[in-house]
Amino acid sequence: MLQAVQSHHFQALLGQTVALRLPDGSELPMQIEHLEDSPRARMRNSERMPFSVELNSLVPTDFVDGLCMLQLPELGEVENIFVSRVPSMGRDPRRGYFYIAFN
Repeated sequence: MLQAVQSHHFQALLGQTVALRLPDGSELPMQIEHLEDSPRARMRNSERMPFSVELNSLVPTDFVDGLCMLQLPELGEVENIFVSRVPSMGRDPRRGYFYIAFN
């Protein structure tokens, strides 16, 4: 299923709130903040354009990283998405900032 995920599946979610299901089964409200294609990372025989997604939690969280689930338009529930926390670096420290890379 992860191979089917394309950047356009996230395009409709930009600026919207989604529920990220964490490894422990709880849900964390997130806002999809940024989407970026990475054409230079594309492998020669790959159909998919590599891309990344930046998300912000809307509530404080201790979650750092792990395999999560998201509902995506056209695809439904997509499991085993590895989500990583990134430093707040001058942003609101009460929120969590996260990154997903699709290669």
